[in-house]
Amino acid sequence: MIRHRRSATAAAALALGAVATAVFGFAAPASAHVTVNPQEATQGGYGRFAFRVPNESDTASTTKVEVVLPENAPVGSVSTMPVPGWTVAVQKRKVDPPVEVHGSRLSEVVSKLTWTATGDAGVKPGQFQEFPVSLGPLPQVDTMVFKTLQTYSDGNVQRWIEEPVAGAEEPESPAPVLTLAAATPSAGPTGTAGGTEADDDDDAEDDGDGAATALGVAGLVAGAGGLLLGGLAFARTRREPTPKA
Repeated sequence: MIRHRRSATAAAALALGAVATAVFGFAAPASAHVTVNPQEATQGGYGRFAFRVPNESDTASTTKVEVVLPENAPVGSVSTMPVPGWTVAVQKRKVDPPVEVHGSRLSEVVSKLTWTATGDAGVKPGQFQEFPVSLGPLPQVDTMVFKTLQTYSDGNVQRWIEEPVAGAEEPESPAPVLTLAAATPSAGPTGTAGGTEADDDDDAEDDGDGAATALGVAGLVAGAGGLLLGGLAFARTRREPTPKA
């Protein structure tokens, strides 16, 4: 009897294992890909962003990373942060109309950034590297798509260039995407708002002072009336004869 129970238990375990394998096989997590962090910012602002590059190879190192800035969203100010063991090359392109930055009109903007490892500084298997940049003012668009090429020491190139589609599944090799929100309307001039509040405060103070004065006068009148009534009562008492015992 025990043997039958053990056989049934083993069969059930094998069946559950097969189901689990099938389920997890179809639901395997997506492989890591190049991303830009943070992934959200505000139009018209400036920000520090980092392109995070994980190494997906088991044997080769990442030796070069090429990030292409979107043509439909030129950025006037682009600067890079030094990354130990890596050099960076900056490519530019002409733009028309020019991009305005701090009152200056720029007819040339950065189009591509290429980081190349020197010596043994490549991203090893199981590691990742971040490449920080400063961007601004951010363009008036909803998204910025940074198509990226990742080159390995064995010559393989991973092309992270597929643009995501809203409502669709994530592509196999998605490009890093930065989502831009519209800037909120700025408040009115501080001086104007402050002047209005000050006027309101002055009116409130004037009303308060007037009320206090009126109450003070009323109190004096009431006090004077009380003294007068008290004096009349005292005089009447003195005029009336004292009752005999």
